[in-house]
Amino acid sequence: MKQDSRRAELTQQLKEKARALGFSMVGVVEARPSPHLEAYFRWLAQEYQGTMGWMARPDRQIRRRDLDVILPGVRSLVSVGLDYQTITLPPEIAEDPARGRISNYAWGVDYHDLMTPRLQELAAWLRAEAGGEVADKVYVDTGAILERDHAAAAGLGFTGKNTMLIAPRRGSWFFLGELLTTVSLKPDTPAPMPNCGSCRRCLDACPTAAFPRPYVLDARRCISYLTIELKEWIPRELRPLMGNWVYGCDVCQVVCPFNRFARPAEEAAFRPESVDVAAPPLRELLALDEAGFAARFEGSPIKRIKRQRLVRNAAVAAGNWGSPEAVPALLPLLADESALVRGHAAWALGEIGAAAGMARIETALATEEDEVVREELARALGRAGK
Repeated sequence: MKQDSRRAELTQQLKEKARALGFSMVGVVEARPSPHLEAYFRWLAQEYQGTMGWMARPDRQIRRRDLDVILPGVRSLVSVGLDYQTITLPPEIAEDPARGRISNYAWGVDYHDLMTPRLQELAAWLRAEAGGEVADKVYVDTGAILERDHAAAAGLGFTGKNTMLIAPRRGSWFFLGELLTTVSLKPDTPAPMPNCGSCRRCLDACPTAAFPRPYVLDARRCISYLTIELKEWIPRELRPLMGNWVYGCDVCQVVCPFNRFARPAEEAAFRPESVDVAAPPLRELLALDEAGFAARFEGSPIKRIKRQRLVRNAAVAAGNWGSPEAVPALLPLLADESALVRGHAAWALGEIGAAAGMARIETALATEEDEVVREELARALGRAGK
């Protein structure tokens, strides 16, 4: 009985410490595999992970089946959440096709850099309080665990039809992180949760129809995957559906009714300095060189995709804009050192169809050696000739 009392007291103190460190939510579960593990393996069998091969690696699958492989002797998993919603962009900014739209979560500092040190501090505090031999591991969107499932088991929310974790009284605008520890903590007994009911706003609003059915996401069609995770050519049939998104996508969260309860983030580091951070002019993004990209996105999660992919995404958005105003910024990209950039710039110029773009495409086709880029150039000329 005394041991149980001490465990409950330590758990409560841990939660208080987590909140003192700035986390918006915290819950504790026993370190067991996700109850929805088999659904995850069915998802992999359908190859919905696309090119994210690490998700299907045998060693990662083993870790998801047994958390003890990640941390021998693990007893508890602490799940934390951190709100990141800050401002609502005016429609005239968010829907301006001359701007490249960036997902809400990337308007400020990289959340990995903010949350990881805090989780490490929480782990150090627990080691000191628990005493004895204690081992731990912290993750922020990096471990081979199904963090949304564990967070749901810890009472932080429920899984929505858009596969996001939704907290009934704060929506889905929050990051997740985990602390795995060999300390035995008192697990939470989650309160009954609501669900999505008959609502299907997220499914119907998805621009690329990335949800083959409720609660299942085909990442290969998701704009967030296409703009962030995909390192290759964006499928031509999906480009016109991407609108002006250049990094991530928020559509399935924006339309979710539960997000009317979203709480503004207390972290000043998540607030954009201006609307140009959340939706920068496309011509500025298209003009970025390596040095300009590094300087502009220092400390931002956008730095992770590197200049090549961001400019690729901006070229697609410029093609969807369809304005001759984008042509001067696109023309130099036909000579870019990156084939990925050259090819997507050619597609954009073909969508716009301006004479100056077609003339430069003809010139580029005469010297281009990359076969995929040559195909993009030829297709662009073909579209303009119709």
